[in-house]
Parts: sequence; structure tokens; C-alpha cells
Amino acid sequence: MSTASRPTPTVVAPRSMPTGQRNVVRSNDSASLWNCTLSPGWTQSEVQILRKALMKFGVGNWMKIIESECLPGKTIAQMNLQTQRMLGQQSTAEFNGLHIDALEVGELNSKKQGPDVKRKNNCIVNTGGKLTRDEVESRRNAHRERFEKERDVWENIVLERVDSPLVVLERKREELKALQSELQQVLDKIKAVETSEAQPSNSEKQVGSKRQRE
Repeated sequence: MSTASRPTPTVVAPRSMPTGQRNVVRSNDSASLWNCTLSPGWTQSEVQILRKALMKFGVGNWMKIIESECLPGKTIAQMNLQTQRMLGQQSTAEFNGLHIDALEVGELNSKKQGPDVKRKNNCIVNTGGKLTRDEVESRRNAHRERFEKERDVWENIVLERVDSPLVVLERKREELKALQSELQQVLDKIKAVETSEAQPSNSEKQVGSKRQRE
């Protein structure tokens, strides 16, 4: 008995994603995709400190942040990279010197979409030609009007000094030495007690001597 041949199902090739489509915020996207991402070696608490430091000293004033000792161990390159992620864009020149909340700008940038919006590591990248000095200044003035905090706000921001990791490490070493010394004293006392218990008492010595005489 011959079997009838079955028609071969048609396989539809997947369509490539249109240009810019990956930058569109969709309703089923995780909200965390559009939050500020951490650069390697950064914690959330350090990001909040940098956020306040940028408001107080202005974007790009890295030496003032370093001199404030609020982020010990962080280099200019590390702070610049994390600032990019907070702003949600790779170009920071148009914000230089402005006392802004970087996360406020980043939230707005995260909502931008369209075929001309390209992102890398959640940061918008410039796909056009290099901006002229006048264009950068024009953008800075616009950002100043829109985002800069009042002087009495950023001047009164207090940044606590944080101990350098090396200072903290040395302190922990001293604490460890003290604990080791305390432990050794306890061990010496235990050994002394064990040695004392292992030696016969005077009464036991007298009984032993009496038996030997008998």
C-alpha cells in the first residue's frame, strides 16, 4: 500500500530587526534595562556619592571630587565612565561645569527612541559628525536652563570623607594582630590548666610514696 506524499511545510525565515528598533522602549521590557548601570568596581552607594559630587562641583571637575576625598581610590577615568552611564550618553562635554543631577538626565535619555538613537551599554552614542565648539556651547546653555540646580542647593551639599581603602586595610590588620594576641593568651591559659591537671597532686604523691614503702 503506497502512502500519499505529504506537502513540505513552508519555513518562514525570521526577519531582521529594523534599524533603530532595538532602541524602542517596549511595554514588556524590563524596567531595569533602562536604569543606570554600574561600571566595574562601583557600588550603588558610591554612585549616589558621585551623583551628589557632580551636583556640588559640576560635571568634569574631577580634581575637586578627588580632593574632597569622598570617593577614595577612584580615578578620573573611572568617574568619567560612571558619569556617562548615569547620564545615559557617552558625550559629557555638553554638561561640563554644570551642577546637575546626572540621573535626572539619564532618565530622560532612557526614554528617547527612534531610528537615529543608537546605544552602547545603555548609553546613547553620537552617530553624526563631531560637534563644533559653538554647538557644544549651545547645548550646554540649554542644559543649564533645564537641568542646573540653584546655587544655594549645590553649595550646601555635604560630602563625607571616606577613609582610603589602604587606611581601612591597615586598621583591619592591627585589629587582626590584637585578636591573634588575645587568642594566644587564651591558648596559653588552657595549656597551663591542662599541664596542671596532668601533674599528680600532693595527696596522690603521698599515697604513691606510702605504697612504695609497703
